[in-house]
Amino acid sequence: MKNKISLKEAISIGIGGMVGGGIFAVLGLAVSIAKGATYISFFVAGMLALITSYAYSKLSMKFPDKGGTVRFINEGFGKSVFSGAVNNLLWISYIIMLALYASAFGSYAPNLMPITGNVGMDSHLYATGIIILATGINYYSIAVVGKIEAYAVVIKLVILISFIAIGAYGLIGNPNISQLGTQNWVDSVSILAGGMVIFVAYEGFELIANAAPDIENPLKNIPRAYKYSVVFVIFLYIIIAAVTVGSLPFDEIATAEDYVLAEAAKPMLGQVGFTIITIAALISTFSAINASLYGGSRVSYEIAEDDELPHELTSKLWNQPIGLFITAVVTIIVTSSLELESISTAGSIGFLLIFGIVNFVAFKLSDQIDGNKWISLTGFILCLIALVVLVSQQLKSNFLSVMVAVSIIAVCFIGEWIFKRFFDDVKTKN
Repeated sequence: MKNKISLKEAISIGIGGMVGGGIFAVLGLAVSIAKGATYISFFVAGMLALITSYAYSKLSMKFPDKGGTVRFINEGFGKSVFSGAVNNLLWISYIIMLALYASAFGSYAPNLMPITGNVGMDSHLYATGIIILATGINYYSIAVVGKIEAYAVVIKLVILISFIAIGAYGLIGNPNISQLGTQNWVDSVSILAGGMVIFVAYEGFELIANAAPDIENPLKNIPRAYKYSVVFVIFLYIIIAAVTVGSLPFDEIATAEDYVLAEAAKPMLGQVGFTIITIAALISTFSAINASLYGGSRVSYEIAEDDELPHELTSKLWNQPIGLFITAVVTIIVTSSLELESISTAGSIGFLLIFGIVNFVAFKLSDQIDGNKWISLTGFILCLIALVVLVSQQLKSNFLSVMVAVSIIAVCFIGEWIFKRFFDDVKTKN
C-alpha cells in the first residue's frame, strides 16, 4: 500500500494551501491600496514568499516533522518562552486565516441568494454557519476532509485558469485596460504595503513542511515542491490581478471589494460568469476552512505536546484534539468581531513575523542544514522591512488592525511567560 507523497502530490499540497480562500478574500483589498499596480504588489509578496520557502525547504529536509514550523522554531531557540510564544502566535494566525476564509465565504454567499435581504447581517450568519459545518465534518471524518480538499483543488484551479484565459481575451478592446498603466500606479511604499496586506494569500506553502516526513525522495522533491508551487501561484495571482484591474473601473472594484473576482467575470460572461466564480469562491473557502481547522488543531496539539501550552490540549473531545473545538469557537468570535481588512492585516503581520523568524532560524543553523546563510538573512531582513512598512501604512488607514495584531502578539508572549513560570513551579514541586 502506498504511503509516500509524490512530488506531484507535494506540489498540490502547496498550491492547495495557497490558493484557498485568500485570493477571493483579499484581491479587492489589494486593489484599494495598490490601484493599477496591484499585480506588482502580488509579485512583491510572492518573491518574499519564494525567498522564505528556501528556508523552509532546507529546514524541512533537515528536520522532517509533522509539526513543521513548530519544530523549526524549537530547533532554533529551544523550548523557551520565546519559541513557545511564537508557536502560540502560529496557532492564532491559523485562527485568523480561518476567520479570513469564513469572512470571504460570508461575502460571496449572499450573491447567490438576493432574496435574503440584509447582506451585512447575512454574511456573518453564513460565515458562522460554514465554520460550524466544517467543524462537524472534521469531527465526523478526517478522511472526508482530505477528499473535499482533493476535489476542491482541481475545481478551483480549473475555474481560475478558465477565468484567466477568458479574461485575458476579454481585455482586448476593454477601455479599463488603461488602468494597468504606470499613470495609475501608487507610490512604491503603497505598492509594498498592498503586497504585505495580502501576504496571507501566500502563507499556505508552509503546509508542505507538515507533509515533509512522508514525501518520497525528500532531498530532491522537498525543494522542488516548495519552488514549483510558489512560482506557479505567483504567476497565477499576478495574471488574476491584471485581468481584474483591466476588466472593471476602480469605482466598481471598490463597490464589490469583498467579492471582486466574481464581479470581474461579468464583463466577459455576464451573470453566468459571476455565478460560476461565486461558486468557485464558496468551494475554495469551504475547503480551506476544512483543511485549516484540522491544521490549527494539530498545531495546538503539537505545541501542548512540547509543553508550550497546557498539556490538557493533547486530550481529545469526542474523537479529535480539543484544540479543534477551541479553534472553531475562537474563529467564530474573530469573524463576528472584525472587518475583512483588520483580519487580513492581523494575519499578514502574524505570518510576516513568523516567516521572518523562520528565516532567522535557517540563517542561524545554516551550517547544520547546509543552507546559504545569505539567502536566509536576506529573507529575514526583507520580512522585517515588510513588517515595518505594513504597520506604518495601516497605522494611518486602519489603526484598529495594528492594535489587534500587537495585542495578539503581546498576549502570546505574556501568556507564555506566565505559563512557563507556572509550569516550572509545578515541575519543581513534583
